Amino acid sequence: MPDPLDALAIAPSTVLRGAGAWPEAIPRIARIGQRPLLLGRSSATMALRQDLAASLRVAGVSPQQAELVHDCCEVDLEPLAERTRAAACDAVIASGGGKVLDAGKLLADRLDLPCITVPTSAATCAGWTALANVYSPAGAFCYDVPLRRCPDLLVFDHDLVAQAPPRTLASGIADAVAKWYEASVSSGASSDGLIQQAVQMARVLRDQLLLDGPAAMAAPGDSTWGRVAEACGLSAGVIGGLGGARCRTVAAHAVHNGLTQLPACHGLLHGEKVGFGILVQLRLEEVLGGNQLAAQARRQLVPFFAELGLPLTLADLGLANASLTELQTVCDFACRPQSDLHHLPFAVASTELLAALVSTTAGITSDATV
Repeated sequence: MPDPLDALAIAPSTVLRGAGAWPEAIPRIARIGQRPLLLGRSSATMALRQDLAASLRVAGVSPQQAELVHDCCEVDLEPLAERTRAAACDAVIASGGGKVLDAGKLLADRLDLPCITVPTSAATCAGWTALANVYSPAGAFCYDVPLRRCPDLLVFDHDLVAQAPPRTLASGIADAVAKWYEASVSSGASSDGLIQQAVQMARVLRDQLLLDGPAAMAAPGDSTWGRVAEACGLSAGVIGGLGGARCRTVAAHAVHNGLTQLPACHGLLHGEKVGFGILVQLRLEEVLGGNQLAAQARRQLVPFFAELGLPLTLADLGLANASLTELQTVCDFACRPQSDLHHLPFAVASTELLAALVSTTAGITSDATV
């Protein structure tokens, strides 16, 4: 039986989606806060944020703009909190990729302010979730923080998201596909109805992305692209919200967290590392768990990921010349006692994870990876 005291942060209070969602959101934002902090980071989207700020001012809202120096990092968050208080901001608007959205959510949670997320890509579902990942100033994953609630408003404007590089959508597809491979393991044999439903949603999400992903990459802004972008930025978040901690991360994200410990991987997107982590997880299930369905899944995913331009091997990650010490650092971090990797139904030693890292395409014909 489910715990009657389970408290789930399932979804944002309001979601506006589609082309032109941002202009429609402005009156709602004005009702939420008249002096919001508008948080961003990337210089590539600076002009976009200036446009957002200008449109808010036209509506009588007075945004206070701020930029992150690092990823979602305590070095940034502490002075930002002081600045937000000093400026008497009454809401936080986070506009950008996943790390900016996480930083905005965490800042709003700590200051007990309303939070508005405005993704500028479909690379993650961070605009949806009540969770923030915290990194070191150098970009290494440190820990995640559960938040009290999902954002008060999520604005998923197709016109904004379509401007992102295609690589971000490929990353989002990999991150969303991971929901099935991780949730189907982390949920175990749960009899909780919501968890069962979340796992099945993850399976449907995977199937949709396998079918539509390549076409969406080829035609940004069309109807197929819209379905895939929303699957990555919205539907993936629903699964984590409904399933809670039992439908989240296992080895794929643990490998991501380990890879972030190496500076050579800091130029990779979140989903690129997670996608590689899926292949590693499937290899572990195949070799250590004797799961032939995992072997079949890996044979299916390798050519699919290759078609999307996602990394398949350590060389693709820029680690062709990585030392054994560096690779061991990845594995040791991923195998920490508190790591989600241990949600696998068998024990994994650091040496066994290293063997999986170097064999993600083992047994798969070369023509499948072209």
